Amino acid sequence: MATGLLFSGQGAQYVGMGQSLYANSASARALYDQANEVLGWDLKQLSFTGPDAAITETKVCQPALYVHGYALYSILKERGLLQELKVAFGLSLGEVTALAAAGVFDFATGLQIVAERGRLMQLACEATAGGMASVIGGSVEAVETFCEEFEIQIANLNCPGQIVVSGEKEKVLQAVANSKGRGFKLVKALNVAGAYHSRLMHSACEAFSTYLEGIEFQAPQLSVYTNVTGEAIADPAEIKAALVQQVVSTVRFEDCLRNASQAVGIQKYFECGPARVLAGLARRTDKSLSVQSLSEYEDLDA
Repeated sequence: MATGLLFSGQGAQYVGMGQSLYANSASARALYDQANEVLGWDLKQLSFTGPDAAITETKVCQPALYVHGYALYSILKERGLLQELKVAFGLSLGEVTALAAAGVFDFATGLQIVAERGRLMQLACEATAGGMASVIGGSVEAVETFCEEFEIQIANLNCPGQIVVSGEKEKVLQAVANSKGRGFKLVKALNVAGAYHSRLMHSACEAFSTYLEGIEFQAPQLSVYTNVTGEAIADPAEIKAALVQQVVSTVRFEDCLRNASQAVGIQKYFECGPARVLAGLARRTDKSLSVQSLSEYEDLDA
C-alpha cells in the first residue's frame, strides 16, 4: 500500500504531547533525550508538563512539534509500517519534519534548523504588531480582493473554504470588522503571537537564509512537496531556497495534498502530530483520502 506522511504545524500543540511516546518507546526516549542535549534546554519538561504559556511560544512549540512528529515517524518505521512510503510533506513548520524524514538532513540538524527558525520568527513577532484571521467560505479570488483592500496577505490556503490571512494587527482587525456582506461565512481574528507567512516575517526570512548557508542538504529519498508552490521539489538548493521563502509566503497545503495524492497515488496517509488538524483538512479537500491521525502511543494501535 503506497503510504504518505503528513506533519503538523504550529497551533496544534498541547501540554503533555509526546509523554506517552517517551514512556512506551525506547526510540522516542532516545530522540527526546538527544533533543535536550542538542537544544541545551529541557524540551521534555516543557512538552510534557508545560506550562501552556511556554509551549505556545514560537521558539518552544516549533522544536516541540518537530521532535513529536519525528518520534511518531520513527516508531512507524520501527514497526515496519512504512515499507511502501512514497511521499512526505507538512504544514508550515511540518515541512522541516518531512524533509528530515526524507533524509534531506538528519534529526539533530533538523532540530537545530527548527530551533533557529522558531527563534527568528519569535523575534520578528516581538518586533512587529502582527495578527491573523481565519476566513471561512468564499473563493480564493474573493479573499485576494479582500486582502488587497486592507493591505494584508493570504497566509494559508489550507483546504477548500478555509483560508488564513495575515498582516499588521490593526489592518487585520479592520478587515475582520468590515467582512460582512462579502460572501464569507465567517471571518474571525486568531489568537496568535504575530503575522506568520507575511511580509512582517521578512527579518526572520533574511536571517534564516544566512543561517542555512552553512548547512548541507541532501537529495530527498522520498517525494517531498513544498508549501511555497504546492509542487514536488527534489534539488537540494531549491529545497533550501523554498524553506527560506516559506517564512514569508503563502502556505499552499491544499495544493500539496492534491498534487501529491494525484502524482504518487497514495492510498493511506499517517498524520504525525497533535489534534487531528491535517486529517480534517484532507477530508475537506478530498473525501476519498484515508488519513490515520497519530499523536500519542495508544493511537499507534488503533
